[in-house]
Amino acid sequence: MSRSAHPAGPRYADVLPEGHYTAPPADLNALDPKVWAQTVGRGEDGAVRVGGVDVKALAEQFGTPAYVLDEADFRERARAWRGAFGQDADVFYAGKAFLSRAVVRWLYEEGLNLDVCSGGELTTALSGGMPAERIAFHGNNKSTEEITRAVESGVGRIVLDSFQEMVRVAHIASSLGKRQRVLIRVTVGVEAHTHEFIATAHEDQKFGIPLAGGQAAEAVRRALRLDGLELVGIHSHIGSQIFDMSGFEVAAHRVVGLLKDIRDEHSVELPEIDLGGGLGIAYTSDDDPREPHEIAKALTEIVGRECEAARLRTPRISVEPGRAIVGPTAFTLYEVGTVKPLDGLRTYVSVDGGMSDNIRTALYDADYSVALVSRSSDAEPLLVRVVGKHCESGDIVVRDAFLPADLAPGDLLAVPATGAYCRSMASNYNHVPRPPVVAVNDGEARVIVRRETEEDLLRLDVG
Repeated sequence: MSRSAHPAGPRYADVLPEGHYTAPPADLNALDPKVWAQTVGRGEDGAVRVGGVDVKALAEQFGTPAYVLDEADFRERARAWRGAFGQDADVFYAGKAFLSRAVVRWLYEEGLNLDVCSGGELTTALSGGMPAERIAFHGNNKSTEEITRAVESGVGRIVLDSFQEMVRVAHIASSLGKRQRVLIRVTVGVEAHTHEFIATAHEDQKFGIPLAGGQAAEAVRRALRLDGLELVGIHSHIGSQIFDMSGFEVAAHRVVGLLKDIRDEHSVELPEIDLGGGLGIAYTSDDDPREPHEIAKALTEIVGRECEAARLRTPRISVEPGRAIVGPTAFTLYEVGTVKPLDGLRTYVSVDGGMSDNIRTALYDADYSVALVSRSSDAEPLLVRVVGKHCESGDIVVRDAFLPADLAPGDLLAVPATGAYCRSMASNYNHVPRPPVVAVNDGEARVIVRRETEEDLLRLDVG
């Protein structure tokens, strides 16, 4: 197909649903720094570079699709979070966002701690060199084997999620001659303004022990009586992709109220409070996330004010940014396979990946940006839907976007802000091997998670 404007499909967004773009951007070649990693920019030839490396060279060397991660940007964001909270607080990177041994090493070198929520994540954390005492272990249904490994390895914190798990951890710790430090995860009845499936603090959900009805208070009583446990704090997590700090204010008020009740009933002031993570990032230019120093200042002031009112010593604060660190550091690089105009509707652009490498659009109706990155273009804007190669009508990568009307097969597209929950939630749907993760830094690129092959798929098929 020649690079000429496609004959059909609306050029403007008069057909888009409310809440989506209403007009094309002024410059299709511009890259909004809010949604791209810090070293991403266009060269004189119009092609995008990251960490000093041309995306065309990346595609040629590593193939597409591929997750491309800016190591310098990752490290800078990790340092920003560490510096914002200072030495009187703890920053635990949420490994579920994306974890590999290289990432573990970067986190260790930048002074962050790490939280994990499965035996596999724990193994990766330890294998990557994170000291066990700097690891917190989450999860609503940790197995006996996982708890045993965590206690044996000496993890710094286990976050208790139920009464049964409390007894299980206490028994395992006692049988190993240890006293395990724990926090109790409490659901405080605060529903973050987010998608239903990623709001995690209202009572009707699987995580934590409700504050309502005195259940959390009873959990504290039991934990204080169990010899194998050292209760050090309370954990609260109110959701994901949050921009409004008011939810944290309500949650902190209720958690500090529980700390006051514990002090009054047991003459114990717990030394730690973990406010979780969930801070949002920019997936599109419409998103406006807060900077780490703003978040740190707000959370510190909220907890300090609530503790002063309750006449409590201010506990040590922990936070758990995952997406906020790794999300903006990566983009997914695709090659265009087909461009299909539908008269009077829109144009469908098919790429060589899809819902197996980014399920979030299908699962959460998530919005993403997209750009033509192998070249620049002066063509007029074309309303498109970027879709994947899978045998599924819901296989959508970017629901509504504008790309140059001269887009053609062989062009490279990039979807930014895919560092979090894309590789970690990737699948082999339609027996498609998962893409590699390529780290780029200072003019060099290297694979930190290799591309799967069809041989890998068959190796698991023992039939």
